[in-house]
Amino acid sequence: MKYSTQIKPISYLKANAAEVVRQLAEQREPLVITQNGEAKMVIQDVASFEETQETMALLKILALGNRQIEEGKVVPAADVIKRLREKMA
Repeated sequence: MKYSTQIKPISYLKANAAEVVRQLAEQREPLVITQNGEAKMVIQDVASFEETQETMALLKILALGNRQIEEGKVVPAADVIKRLREKMA
């Protein structure tokens, strides 16, 4: 995706808010809003935002797992399976 096509000044957002909302929902691409020529915010539709948040949560879990591996905080899979089977019995 080229962000250069998705950059609008804040005056455009103010004048075309309903159209911007419609486009965001249809295209599902973020829109960069500028103020005084500088990028100030990024807006996106709710579904895309939720997907981004879920992705970030998964990445945090992976990072935590990697950190635990580096710190040696691991349990052999066989031990975990054995404990699970004991709980289910």
